[in-house]
Amino acid sequence: MYLPKKIFFTKGVGKSKEYLTSFELALRNAHIEMCNLVTVSSIYPVNCKTVPVKEGLKEIQPGQIIHAVMARNSTNEPNRMIAASIGVALPTNKSAYGYLSEHHPHGESAKIAGEYAEDLAATMLATTLGVDFDPDKDWNEREDVYKMSGKIVKSFNITQSAKGDKNGLWTTVISAAILLP
Repeated sequence: MYLPKKIFFTKGVGKSKEYLTSFELALRNAHIEMCNLVTVSSIYPVNCKTVPVKEGLKEIQPGQIIHAVMARNSTNEPNRMIAASIGVALPTNKSAYGYLSEHHPHGESAKIAGEYAEDLAATMLATTLGVDFDPDKDWNEREDVYKMSGKIVKSFNITQSAKGDKNGLWTTVISAAILLP
């Protein structure tokens, strides 16, 4: 059984005349280009420790297969705003799992995209934990309810946004949660 023990969060942006190269450059900017990434769904593992990027990168060998939750977005439309965001919600109970969410919008600022992704993760966790809330309330009101319930200890996001290159080069943004053994 493989259960990640550590996780780190990273983000990047890349621009190139080629779509694939812009993705490669975004991976390089995020310092994870040397990995063979396998995308997985959105569960923050039980007893998983968040570590800084530099610490996590020390545990990766070039070519290693790494599991990741990743948000990715690309455009070659000049000045088009794009974002890629990972939302995170962690339960108070360390022996329970948390949630990660991916959001990859067009036309949203990093702040709006990040809050949306964070809201998604927190809402998924809140419904799992039985937190009573009004889904029609805005994120700031629900965030207070989630945290006051005592069942959700922390939520945050990591978001990369960019405007499409003014000359029409491909622009790619990524945000990723990298799961380590």
